[in-house]
Amino acid sequence: MDRSLSLNRASWDDRAPLHAQSPDYGVDALVADPARLSGVVRFDADRLGPVAGLRVVHLQCHIGTDTLSLHRLGARVTGLDFSPASLEQARALAARAGADIDYVESDVLRADEVLPHHGFDVVYTGIGALCWLPSVTRWAAVVARLLAPGGRLFVRDMHPFLGTLDEHLAVRHPWFETTEPLEFDDDSSYVATARPLTATVTHEWSHGLGEIVTALLDQGLTLTGLTEHRTVPWEALPGRMAEDDDGEWHVTDGLPDVPLSFTVQATR
Repeated sequence: MDRSLSLNRASWDDRAPLHAQSPDYGVDALVADPARLSGVVRFDADRLGPVAGLRVVHLQCHIGTDTLSLHRLGARVTGLDFSPASLEQARALAARAGADIDYVESDVLRADEVLPHHGFDVVYTGIGALCWLPSVTRWAAVVARLLAPGGRLFVRDMHPFLGTLDEHLAVRHPWFETTEPLEFDDDSSYVATARPLTATVTHEWSHGLGEIVTALLDQGLTLTGLTEHRTVPWEALPGRMAEDDDGEWHVTDGLPDVPLSFTVQATR
């Protein structure tokens, strides 16, 4: 686990300044328009509901575009990430936007060691987060410790079915969580970047939808929503998808209608 954490942190430290400069993240547009929200949070907003005045922690916040968007919805937001380079970019974005956001550096599976237990009304996890967790059971335990009584969890992420596919649409990767990570070596990111990545090796883990839900139920949380979506906010299957007006991507070329992302909600 130490090697996996080190490799993944190096990769996200490498990506952070590149993502902050990428037009796909739209950092300058967020700063220029105080009413603008990230595409991810715009998609989430109706299901997320009102968060004004609520204590929200954004786990695995990366460079903070979604964190800033939650702040703009009126939440009192704390962002947490294990990448110091990502937090550097997140703090710079908040400063440019004049947003009062707290940022904390920590591995998400140790978030309960650096954040107050039962201190948050909402735990928010955005797209592309769960695949970096070696144990969804440990993650669910952390979520439960962070949530105040009556607090709620909101997660939207890549659908496990999409995670099983390779670039040829063949089922190549496991659906269920495995002890050993999947190792990838790739110098590209999921957004356009000014240069290839130099920290190219990453470790990831699969988690079945049932495993995710069961982990939350085992912590005593009550499931309040589970929705599967036909879109995902990046071109997950290059050359086989088209972009919608809202920045989401759907499959094309006569491919079957399959789930690409999901939202799960639960309360404590």
